[in-house]
Amino acid sequence: MGYNLLQKKSMDVLMHEVTTEKSLKRVLGPGGLTTLGIGAIIGAGIFVLTGQAAAQYAGPAIVISFIISGMACAFAGLCYAEFASMIPIAGSAYTYSYATLGEFFAWIIGWDLILEYLFAASTVSVGWSGYVVSFLKDFGINIPAYLSSATGTVLADVPGIGWKEMTSQLSSELLTKGINIQSLPHVTAILNLPAMFIVAMITILLVIGIKESAGFNSVMVVIKVTVIIVFIAIGYMFINQANWTPFIPPNTGEWGHFGWSGILRAAGVIFFAYIGFDAVSTAAQEAKNPQKDMPIGILGSLTISTILYILVALVLTGIVSYTALNVSDPVAVGVNAMGEKLIWLRPIIKLAAIAGLSSVILVMLMGQPRIFYSMAKDGLLPSVFSKVHPKFQTPYFSTIITGIVAMILAGILPISILGEMVSIGTLLAFAIVCISIIVLRKTSPDLKRPFRTPLVPWIPALGAFVCLAQMLALPWDTWLRLIVWMAIGFIIYFTYGRYHSKIANFTK
Repeated sequence: MGYNLLQKKSMDVLMHEVTTEKSLKRVLGPGGLTTLGIGAIIGAGIFVLTGQAAAQYAGPAIVISFIISGMACAFAGLCYAEFASMIPIAGSAYTYSYATLGEFFAWIIGWDLILEYLFAASTVSVGWSGYVVSFLKDFGINIPAYLSSATGTVLADVPGIGWKEMTSQLSSELLTKGINIQSLPHVTAILNLPAMFIVAMITILLVIGIKESAGFNSVMVVIKVTVIIVFIAIGYMFINQANWTPFIPPNTGEWGHFGWSGILRAAGVIFFAYIGFDAVSTAAQEAKNPQKDMPIGILGSLTISTILYILVALVLTGIVSYTALNVSDPVAVGVNAMGEKLIWLRPIIKLAAIAGLSSVILVMLMGQPRIFYSMAKDGLLPSVFSKVHPKFQTPYFSTIITGIVAMILAGILPISILGEMVSIGTLLAFAIVCISIIVLRKTSPDLKRPFRTPLVPWIPALGAFVCLAQMLALPWDTWLRLIVWMAIGFIIYFTYGRYHSKIANFTK
């Protein structure tokens, strides 16, 4: 009899795992799960991407882009909530796909999720490095540029600005000011050590325990949300409505640069800002009451984060023209525009960004090992990935491996290449989860569903459609990287995974 690539893990098998699997501690309640989600969502998006996407693609209409991405996440979040309440197993969309679409699709989604979690952790750590270097510089502590940038990056010391990557755009800008970029001091970067440092520290924290990690995350979430609310409240008084005109800048003649196509392109780019709410579902096996608490954690964190994103985008583009926001610290630019009396807020904003980015790295590095853990328990990866520490009760081996790879990526690659790998992988994962809900409602309508996605099949169909539309709006080279990544995954599955799968033996 031939091997069935679409064999499914039955709900009976999944429920057996829920009742017999005791190796991970159940310590997270609804509050911990919600702050876990907020910790993953609010980070690089609100502190970096808001301004950059407004400046390059959408103008003040970046608000509409956030609403579009937020809607896609809301649709996907409702689908995640149903699955998480039904199947409280570590593994996120990988586990859900295994139960509905079959093993091969489960492998695809599991391999795809590495793009979301592993690469996102590396991406955000590079952003963390930038804010830390800037913050320390304010106090006279200078980390050499060649030790805080991607390997091989050529940097120039620009007067009044500091070390910046030597690009054709920067060269053109300096020429308009009568400065030849080649005449400036420059160095070639060796490693981004601060980015590697934060990944190493958080990896150690995650090995020690989920409860300790969740506690650290909660403190970081409180800090960054408080500062964001302060920025919104004070910034509201400095809004100049002229900066919102035109609200949708006219298209430049190139698809994706302003106009409605720019809004859609920006929605695809800032989708990176929303990744992470699904990380709540990877902690299902560590939730005290997953059937009740998982939907609260997923939908609660998504709702709070979306509201904050929209308010920050409105205030930021109202304080300063969107054309001035294509920088690494757009919120700090907004604070500067409020005047000298509020300059005290700038270091606080940087501290909030550091706290925010730290919690994102933590949740990303927490999610990936738990997907490896589930895949190894199913035999699709070597069993060493499912090893649980005898004292700390965490998947320590996969956590350490994830941390080492993330450190290397963060140290040698620029944020642009890392970031491009993330959004398309996340969108694909969300689309598959939405489709899976429709499939499972048809194939197993009588299953117990503590939380039910409303208006099926319309909500899941809309979620899949919006996610796929945003994928199509992304550049071709992003698609090419996805294809290459998936090809590597297929090789691993067909040479190892299919021969070691445990599901067939369990159901005999």
